[in-house]
Amino acid sequence: MPKFDFLNMKVSKDRPLAEITLRKYEKPYSMPKRELIRKICLSIGLLQPGDSRDVIVDILQVLIDAKKELTSEEIEKEVVKHRKKYNLELRGVASSNIRRQLKRLRDLFLVEKISNRYRIAEFDELSHIFEEKIEKFYIKSIIERVKEYFNALK
Repeated sequence: MPKFDFLNMKVSKDRPLAEITLRKYEKPYSMPKRELIRKICLSIGLLQPGDSRDVIVDILQVLIDAKKELTSEEIEKEVVKHRKKYNLELRGVASSNIRRQLKRLRDLFLVEKISNRYRIAEFDELSHIFEEKIEKFYIKSIIERVKEYFNALK
C-alpha cells in the first residue's frame, strides 16, 4: 500500500474526475419555455443562482428549437436574435464563450458535436438524456466512487 505525505500534498492533485451539482426547485407550473430551460440549467449546475450571465440558457433553447445540427457561428447568431427578442443584454455572446458553453453542455452529455456541428444528443428528449446518461451513468458512477471512499474507512 503506498504511503502518502499529506503535509507535502498539493491541492492541484485533488482534481475531480467528474462532478455535478444538483438543486431542487419548485414544481414547474406553467412557466414560459425560457424559464423552464433556466431552471434546468440551475438544477444541474450549468447556471449559478443569481447569475446574470445566463447565455447558456439561450444556447440550449436555440439547440432545442432548431431540431437540426448547427455550427457554433449559427448558434451565436441565433442566440443574439433570441436575446434581442427578449430584451436581454448581449452578455456572453462572444464566439469563444459560446464554444465554452457548448463544451459544458457536451460534458454533461446533453449536446453532441459531429463534424463541427452541434445538436441535442441524438435529437433525443432532454428528459430521456438526463435519465439515461446523467442519472443512470454519470451520477451512478460518482456515487459508486464516493461509496468506495466510505468503504475504505472500514
